[in-house]
Amino acid sequence: MNTGELINALIDKLEGWAIAIVRLLPNLALAILVIFLGLLAAKVIRRFSKRQLTSFNVDKTITGFLSRILYIAVFIVGLVVALSILNLSGTVASILAGLGILGLALGFAFQDTAANFMSGIYITFKQPFAIGDVIATQNDTMGNVVDINLRVTKVKTFDGPIVYVPNRFLFEDDFTNFTESGQRRLRVACGVSYGDDLEKVENIVLEALEDTPGRIKDQEITIHWTEFGDSSIDFTANIWLDYTRENKAFVGAKNYAFKAIKKAFDENDIMIPFPIRTLDFGIKGGVAFKEELKASKLLTNNGSERGN
Repeated sequence: MNTGELINALIDKLEGWAIAIVRLLPNLALAILVIFLGLLAAKVIRRFSKRQLTSFNVDKTITGFLSRILYIAVFIVGLVVALSILNLSGTVASILAGLGILGLALGFAFQDTAANFMSGIYITFKQPFAIGDVIATQNDTMGNVVDINLRVTKVKTFDGPIVYVPNRFLFEDDFTNFTESGQRRLRVACGVSYGDDLEKVENIVLEALEDTPGRIKDQEITIHWTEFGDSSIDFTANIWLDYTRENKAFVGAKNYAFKAIKKAFDENDIMIPFPIRTLDFGIKGGVAFKEELKASKLLTNNGSERGN
């Protein structure tokens, strides 16, 4: 084939392509329009589903999960319709088959990601915790749950930073939910001197803590004496507080309890002792320091120190 024939063959091929593209333009424009409308419909359905689910008091976590699933499903439907308009139905089947094989391969390659995904679905519907709950994980992450998605749970710590906790850890390991029961016990540890009347101390503490913010009124304040310490008799005051997603006044109640006990003790001459050490001399103990010095002949009979 000479050069002229090659050029003619190339021109014929390009002309064929151009004609095919021109013939395809209406379908291509329609396919692009379908994709655009599918994307728009997916956004509208997501917003509409959120409003409807919220109006039925469905949990925020489930609402967000279902709205995202609907968004993805509607967009995929629009994409499949667009490919069909372009007479790419066979391509669609090939793509779906390829995605199946690819998904199987990725499932083995990204087992942790798949585990996080399945754990996210479990957490969304079983709801061992929800947005707004206070949880603590085994790695000492504690704070408010601000978001739950299909891979991670976002926990805003009380210091401000947000920790991204993989869902599989919350599915496989133990964690603590502080707000699920709606109440939490505040324990305030303190001690009084050995010279104070313990019954009097109990009455003073109970009266001082009566108006603790957030206290559950039908739950009695209890005092447990814990031990005879080195310089004090120690106790804990136990107060049950309202502790829900809307009310987490634990720290404020603890501050109030500390100040109330200290003020009440000051007003009633109850002493919170400093650490005290008693020096005991002699082999058997109970010997005063002065007597020990006399025994060792370091003091004279009148109590003055003997010279060297």
